Order: sequence, then C-alpha cells, then structure tokens
Amino acid sequence: MKELQEYLEENHIKAFHGRQIFRWIYDKRINDFDLMTDLSKNLIAKLKEDFTISPLTVKDRQISKDGTQKFLFELEDKALVESVLMIFDYGFSACLSSQVGCNMGCSFCASGLLKKQRDLTSGEIVSQALMIQKQLDEDGERLGNIVVMGTGEPFDNYDNVMRAMNILNDPYGLQIGSRHISISTCGIVPGIRRFAKENLQYNLAISLHAPNDELRSSLMPVNKAYPLPVLFDALKEYSTLNNRRLTFEYLLLKGINDSRKEADEIRDLLKGLNAYINLIPYNKVSEKDFETSDDENALRFYDLLKKNGVAVTLRQKKGDDIDAACGQLRANHIK
Repeated sequence: MKELQEYLEENHIKAFHGRQIFRWIYDKRINDFDLMTDLSKNLIAKLKEDFTISPLTVKDRQISKDGTQKFLFELEDKALVESVLMIFDYGFSACLSSQVGCNMGCSFCASGLLKKQRDLTSGEIVSQALMIQKQLDEDGERLGNIVVMGTGEPFDNYDNVMRAMNILNDPYGLQIGSRHISISTCGIVPGIRRFAKENLQYNLAISLHAPNDELRSSLMPVNKAYPLPVLFDALKEYSTLNNRRLTFEYLLLKGINDSRKEADEIRDLLKGLNAYINLIPYNKVSEKDFETSDDENALRFYDLLKKNGVAVTLRQKKGDDIDAACGQLRANHIK
C-alpha cells in the first residue's frame, strides 16, 4: 500500500485512492482497471499506462484425497510455477514459489530438476495466493497462512519476496497476519543476517534435513558455502535481535537421516536456541532414489527427539497420491 500511495502522490493524485485500488484487487478480486467503478476515467487511464494486472492461468490442478490441492500456474511469459493449498486443523495454508526453477540443487528435491530461469516478481508471488483465495471463495473459505517454501530460494529473491509478503499482510491486501507468514530458506546466511536486522514479524524457517556437515553437504550443496557453524552463528544473531522462535524443517529420509545418531545430533545442535523442529514425511520423486521413513520409524524418531528434550512436531503426510513434491508437477509437465 505504501508504495502505491507514494506513486499516486508523485503523480499529484490523492493517496486515498490507493485504498480503493487495493480493495478492488484484494477484497473484490477484480483484475481489470476498467471495472473499478469508483475511480475516475483519468486515474484509470493513468493506471493502465503504468501498470498491468496479469492474473495467472491455471495450467493444471490436482486434488488429493486428503484435500491438498496442487496448482500449476502459467505466467505471462509462459513460464510455469507451482503452489500448494494444504488443510490443517488450524485452517488453510498456501505454499508459494519464489522463483521459476531453482539453483540450490538439493539432492532430494524435484525443484532442482529444472534450473532457475528467473526470479518471480512480487506481483507473481502475490498472484499465487490470490488465485488460491479465489478457489477458496467458491466454498466461502479464507486463506489464513502463507509459507514461502515452494520452488526457489526466497533469500535469493529477497526484495520481491518481502514486497509480496508486505502486500499479503497489508490490512487492505489479503490481511494475512504477520505471525501466519513463514519464509523458508535452505541457509543463505547473508539473507538471514539482513532479515534479522530488519526486525520483521514474519516467521523464519530453516530447511535443515541433516544435523552434521558431512551429511548435509551431501544432501544440500548450500552447506558447502554456509556450513552449520556459520549458519547457526547467523541464526543466533537473528534470535538475539528478534526474540522469535525458529522453525527447522526436517524431511524424513529412510535410512539416511532418521537414526538415533541424528536425533542426538539434533539435540546438541539446537541446544540453547528458542526453536522447534518440524518433521516432514518425504514425498517420493520418481527421478530420485530417496524414500520416506515409514510411519513406525517416523514416530520412533519423533519419540527420540522428545526424550532428548527437543520441541518437535510430526506433520501429517499431505498429497502423497498427487504430484505433491516441490517442483514435481512442473517437471512432469515440461518433460
């Protein structure tokens, strides 16, 4: 809203029109300036001259038996990007992508099957949430949570991601509470330090997936640039400056990171941090050799962490009957 109002004032237009424009786009879901009937013709002409509203096209949509929905959106330049709608006890949550493709190269992830083509604009990130909300509108439901954990590395597209989150959080935008917005990074330390200093109220999540450098580097090339001691030094700075609880995401990979050894290492790694770890069953990717831990082993690993005094949650498996793994639907379409 602030940027729009500044634009209006720079063009000698009263700033209150910014609220009207936001209501049309984010409250009434109107994506045509000509339909904004309380704006003057001159203002509409100026907006059409300087801006475009380019809604995404739904290229594919899959619905799981558990209610999870996977969207494949086509952008204006015909690039494809994925988003996911998940249903939890606390409401509806959208997982958004931040880039077309991904260069992080995590060995278990379908997103890296197709390299990064470009960053998404803030508008393209916001549009994913808007399109999902339009789908929920049909049932009178409301999107309550946002996670930027889809294709791409959010801190590799920092400015556009933050601008998008500010719009989604805006009281005239989609009104998603700041405590209901989470940004997930695989460990881009400069981005974490920048985020820490800006003292934003959004949640910070770290894709951990391994509690020692040897294993993490074999799974996640980013760990070679920012090994765990460097990463955790930045996270401690974040915790000191923000006094916010950290979330660690941890995919359960059968026979790789789900033994007592890793449970003990997680205990030592997280000691003294205001944090919890979210265990996530792995969604199988056909091009990868990884398997998810079975239910029995996942619960055993969960219990080991609990006994170690680690704050831990075990997420219910979502969308395993559709192309739910991050990047999988897009990769299959392009293939």
